[in-house]
Parts: sequence; C-alpha cells; structure tokens
Amino acid sequence: MIVDMAVYENGSRRPGKLELEDAYEACRDEKSFAWIELHDPTGAEFDSVLREFNLHELAVEDAIQAHQRPKLDVYDEGLLVVLKTARYVEPDERIELGEILVFLGDGFIITVRHGKAALNDVRHRLEKRPELVRLGPAAALYAIVDDVVDDYGPVIVALEQDLADLEADVFSEERTTPPKLIYAKKREVLKLYSAVAPVVDPLDRLEQGDLEMIPDELRPYFRDVEDHVLRYVREIEGFREMLTSVLAANLTQVSVRQNEDVRKISAWAAIIAVPTLITGIYGMNFEHMPELGWRFGYPLALGAMAAVCLFLYTLLRRAGWL
Repeated sequence: MIVDMAVYENGSRRPGKLELEDAYEACRDEKSFAWIELHDPTGAEFDSVLREFNLHELAVEDAIQAHQRPKLDVYDEGLLVVLKTARYVEPDERIELGEILVFLGDGFIITVRHGKAALNDVRHRLEKRPELVRLGPAAALYAIVDDVVDDYGPVIVALEQDLADLEADVFSEERTTPPKLIYAKKREVLKLYSAVAPVVDPLDRLEQGDLEMIPDELRPYFRDVEDHVLRYVREIEGFREMLTSVLAANLTQVSVRQNEDVRKISAWAAIIAVPTLITGIYGMNFEHMPELGWRFGYPLALGAMAAVCLFLYTLLRRAGWL
C-alpha cells in the first residue's frame, strides 16, 4: 500500500494532499522533488507508480519479488538501491531482516518496504533539516541509508551479549552447551553479515562522486555512513571467529567429559571383575575344593573380595579415575 506521498520544495514539505497521478508533474521544478513511500505493495499499486514515473522494468521486477541482496544498480532513469534492515527480537533471541528498495530519479524518490521497518521517523528527521532537503532526493536517500545502518548498532550490541553469555556457558562446569545452540547462533551471525557487508560497495560508489544524481555536498555524509558500516563488518567478522573458537572449545570439553566417563566405567568394571572372578570359580562347584568344607571358607572369600575391591577403589581414586 502507499504509505505517504509528498512534494518537497525549497527545503520544506509542500502543504496539502498529493495524488499519485499528479506526483510526476508536481516535482518538475528543479527546486522540488517527490517522495513516495510504499509498504509491501500489490502488483496493481506498483503498476500505477510505474506508469507515473516510467521506472525500468528490471528495477520494478526486483521491487515486487523482494529478497534481493544489498546492491546499487544504475539505469538510464536513475538508481536502484537495495538495503537490508535488521532488528533484534528479544524474546526469541534472533535477528529479523527486512528490505528497503529505493528508486532515485530526476526529481523523485520512491521507497518500497518489505518487513516491519518504518520510515516515518526518517522522514520527520529529514524535514527538520531544510539545508539537506534542498539538496534534492539524494538527501532522502542519505537519510534512509543512515537510519538503516544506525539500526545495525543495537542488533550488534544484543548479539555481542548473547555471545558473551554463550561463551560463559561453554566454560562453565555446571552447564553443558549443545553444539546445536552454537551453530544456531552462528547462523544468526552469518545472516547479519549477509545483510551488512554488501552495503559497503553501494556506499563506496555513492561517496566517490561519479554518480550525477548525488551532489558533491552529500559525499562526506555517505563516507561517514560507510565508516560505520566498515566498523560493523569488522565486529561481525570478530563474532564469526569467536563462535568458531567457542565451538572448538565446546567440542574439546565434550571429548574430555566423554574420556572421563570412559575411565570411570573402566574403573568400576575393574573393581566388579574381582568378585565376579572369585564367585565364578566357586560357582563351578568342584567337589575337592578345601574351602567348601571349612567353616570360615565363605567368610574368608567374601572378605578377600571386599579387601581387593577396596584396594582397587583406593588406587583408582588416587589416580583420578573415580
């Protein structure tokens, strides 16, 4: 659906309601541009926008299908910038990704949102900075990219806390962390990496100054956003390395615990073997065994078994097997 439509002129929003069929003509002045925002649009809704602004068919296909990787495509009619949004779902301890596609053309910007990310705050913050609004639709692109990248920060902080808790559990003697949980967290890190890392290349192109639609005044702003993304990418790569180390440590601890269990089982088997051997011999019922006719034969046999078992138990316990 169409969430909002507005024309910005001389650094401020033009009052009144804007109709879609009037949007293209309303922004033909060099000092004005239109911003149209859509959220999970239907094919019919997007066709109306397509007819009004004559967007490239390949760009339209990407917008309807969604599930695109972060990228920047250049067409004759303008630019298509694809961004991945991210938010941390606290109860489930997982990362939820969304998608924003931005069409930037001569005198207009069209944003298509998929997921729960919202741009209302972005629009309101930009409207409070008329000096940026006067730079045209590229200023709105900067505001969107900056907001998306800023939202990566809280996700990384929450993920860092999860990894710290996971590391503490792995090295705790009281709890056993299953490898499945570590792999699940590693998938979350990889998912975030796939959303953040590809943003570097589009930002690099936006700040280089070779795109006519990006004013030179905005290049430092895009460079600042790129610096933030590069820092986030380094942190996420550190998370990947940390999880690899945590997984190796966890598997080592599991192996050590298994070895300890095997030693304990072997130690008890050795202790039990002694009475088993003695009772097995007496169980054969030889007629001429002198102990069978002796009053103290059975007590002596039982005492010998207990003494040997106690000796083995003490010996194995000192050796650390029990």
